Amino acid sequence: MANKKNVNPAAKKYARTGIIAAVVIAVAAVGLWTVSAINGRGGTSVEESLAVVSTDAANGANLRIAVIRMDAIQSEAKVLQDLRKQKESYESKLRDELTRDQKALEKEKTEIEKSQDVLSREALQRRVVDYQNRVSKLQRDLTERAQSVEMSFQKALNEIQSKHLDPIIEGIIAKKNLSLVIDGRFARTGANAENLDITSEVVSALDKKVSGVKMDKPQGF
Repeated sequence: MANKKNVNPAAKKYARTGIIAAVVIAVAAVGLWTVSAINGRGGTSVEESLAVVSTDAANGANLRIAVIRMDAIQSEAKVLQDLRKQKESYESKLRDELTRDQKALEKEKTEIEKSQDVLSREALQRRVVDYQNRVSKLQRDLTERAQSVEMSFQKALNEIQSKHLDPIIEGIIAKKNLSLVIDGRFARTGANAENLDITSEVVSALDKKVSGVKMDKPQGF
């Protein structure tokens, strides 16, 4: 017999997905290699391999570095606040529909249980199968619609990044003649570093450029 647990709340809130940081820091881990094993296979030594590497490196005196806190941009920028509200509106509709349909299915389940002594075995079995099919359809429909909401949200996020956020960050890099921009979530900075954090400037410029991007209407709405 199907029961209330068969209804999967597919309309659960999805975790907010952050915008991809403008700068990704890759850390290379160098392991220990056995030189004799390499030479034994006809390879060159480490010293010989390093002959193609120059001695040039960035000079600290010439570097201009800035930090951007992407998490702050996500929470403070008007366009991203508006986008989250759109997503939450669709998710709220799904939750309301789920609550309504759950009540209807619970009522039908109770009626089926009461009719066990009235209906024939075949009629009862048909009603149970019909109930189970309705539960499965509800689960499938809500899951597909929830996924559609997330897809529309991610598409809008990508549009904000590619059309608005990335050009602004690139413009600030050019205007300030920066050598490196680091995502502040992965940086540790001293208290006396002036003009290092440019997050507020990015947010202000993004707010000036765009205040809202409309999500595509998800399927099923």
